[in-house]
Amino acid sequence: MTTTLLTDEQQALVETTLDFAQDHLAPHAVRWDQDKHFPLDVLRKAAGLGLGGVYVREASGGCGLARADGVLVFETLASGCPSIAGYLSIHNMVAWMVDHYGDAAQRERWLPRLCAMEDLASYCLTEPGAGSDAAALTTRAVRDGGDWVLTGVKQFISGAGASQVYVVMARTGGEGADGISAFLVDKDDPGLTFGPNERKMGWNAQPTRQVVLEDVRLPADRLLGRTGDGFRIAMNGLNGGRLGIAACSLGGARSALDRSLAHLADREAFGHRLLDAQALRFRLADMATELAAARALVHQAAQALDRGDPQAPYLCAMAKLSATDTGYSVADRALQLHGGYGYVSEYGIEKIVRDLRVHQILEGTNEIMRIIVARGLTEAFG
Repeated sequence: MTTTLLTDEQQALVETTLDFAQDHLAPHAVRWDQDKHFPLDVLRKAAGLGLGGVYVREASGGCGLARADGVLVFETLASGCPSIAGYLSIHNMVAWMVDHYGDAAQRERWLPRLCAMEDLASYCLTEPGAGSDAAALTTRAVRDGGDWVLTGVKQFISGAGASQVYVVMARTGGEGADGISAFLVDKDDPGLTFGPNERKMGWNAQPTRQVVLEDVRLPADRLLGRTGDGFRIAMNGLNGGRLGIAACSLGGARSALDRSLAHLADREAFGHRLLDAQALRFRLADMATELAAARALVHQAAQALDRGDPQAPYLCAMAKLSATDTGYSVADRALQLHGGYGYVSEYGIEKIVRDLRVHQILEGTNEIMRIIVARGLTEAFG
């Protein structure tokens, strides 16, 4: 990562995060992937550095960092393990939602344990029949006296089963986005269960399960924000979440590029170092240039989100599209540069490729990102 334009505070933030990634993530990443191990102890060590409440206000127990700082954090973490960094991005998205939309009592109740990562958090929007068309979700929340009763199924939920806190989007009104509200659900609430851990291509170091709600009764104080605000809350959360996943793609791909440089410097063919072959140098140059361009767009979008720019959702979609496509492409080319070694698990390259592939799908597929970008381009024309 180019650091010449960082402030002294940002440089210190990157160095601290990099030390953590190198000491606590990178040495174990391949084993966690193979064993499908979710390292809760390491997540709680991360919380000791403030990584459980990156965007949560200091008054609520968090670090109160700007998005422009947060993308540095998640890119650096992903250089150690994209799967764990990706989960931390999701946890922090939920913590921000509670801090930003919760009332004083909700912030006091939920945020201290979320920031300490004594409780983990999951984001529950996607359903078996409502993925990209999120406004078509069918999970329902019905008033029963002073309570809400939730029924439905959420699909592909990162951290499910291990997380204690779930922000669940459910329909409280009519069809469409305006009929959706957001709720805080606790793992111990009766009626909440989980499907089996999905067998996945990548992101194996964190669980992915269905979240099943069968007449889950919640008191009125579990409503997050106002009735009917759920879709807006979900989308505003995703603006930041998309930047987090974009940054994780940059970090994973940067690690793959760094490993390629070291590998080519160490290997010889036909009497010369592979790193001295001009054709391979050109490939490396393309990979580095594409990552730098995607990183610039991620930082532009983060700054726009920090200042409340009306174009921020458009830029966040553009950044997510660019960084996740570029990150996967760079990692795939890094595997090719390693030859047969890239296909062998112990070198860690094939894991990065598998981990980064899902980034083009989650937090809104890249096809949906293109719709958002195109809408931003053409809305002036009606």
